[in-house]
Amino acid sequence: MRGSIPVLGDVGLNRRTALRRRDGPYAGSAGARRIGSRPAIKFRIWSHAGTLYRHMRRPSEAMAANDVARSICITRRDPLFASLGLARQAAIHGVAGNLTAARRSFAQAQDAMNRADPGANRPVWMTSFYDQAELDSLALTGYLALGDHETAEAPAHRCLAALRPHMQRSRAIATTRLACAQLGQGDAGPAVATAMSVPADAAVHHPRVARMLRNFHIKVHAMAPNSPTTRRWTEYAHTTWKESV
Repeated sequence: MRGSIPVLGDVGLNRRTALRRRDGPYAGSAGARRIGSRPAIKFRIWSHAGTLYRHMRRPSEAMAANDVARSICITRRDPLFASLGLARQAAIHGVAGNLTAARRSFAQAQDAMNRADPGANRPVWMTSFYDQAELDSLALTGYLALGDHETAEAPAHRCLAALRPHMQRSRAIATTRLACAQLGQGDAGPAVATAMSVPADAAVHHPRVARMLRNFHIKVHAMAPNSPTTRRWTEYAHTTWKESV
C-alpha cells in the first residue's frame, strides 16, 4: 500500500518538507506538469493520500498530505473542495486524538459546504460522493476515533438519512459505526439491534464492516457476557455469519 501513496512514502516528511516537494519523485516530469495544470486532479491525489495515511493510523503523514490538498487553488475558488479538505482534516485530528481541533475543523467544513453553490460545474468524482452525508460520515468516523461516542451518534443518524439509495456499501459502514457508537455509550440493546440490521453480505464480505463487527462482538461479550441481549446477538451472529465471527 505504501508504494501507492505519493511523495511521503516511508521517509516521514514533515509538513513543510511535504509542501516543498508536493510533486515528489515526479517533480519536473511531463506527468507532474499535466497534473499541476489540473488542480482538481491534484487535489484528489493528495486528499486521497491523506485518507490512506489516516486509515493506516499515521496522522502526521496524513495531515501533511491533506495540507498539500488544502493548499491547492481550487479550495479557494470552490467552497465544496474546501469543505472536503477540512472534513478530512477533522477526521485526521480524530485519529490524532485532538478533540478541540476536530470540532473546529468539522464546523469549518460545514460552513464551507453551506456556502458552496450546488449547481457549480465540478468533476463527476467529486459530485458522485461528497455531499452532506459524506461530511456526516467523516464526522462519525472522527468522533468514534476520539472515543466521543455520544457526539458520534448524531452524525451517524444524519448520514444514514441522507445517503443516496445506491450507496449500499457506505450505508453498511455507517450502520456498523452507529452500532459501535451506541455500544460505546453502554446501550447494548439498541447497539445490537443496529448491528443486526447490517446486511449479511456486507457483514461477511466487506473487510472493513466485518472487522468492525468482530470488534463489536468482542465488546458486547465483555460488556454483558450473560445478558439476553448478548445471547441474542451471539445466536444471530452464528446463524448469519457461520464461521465468520
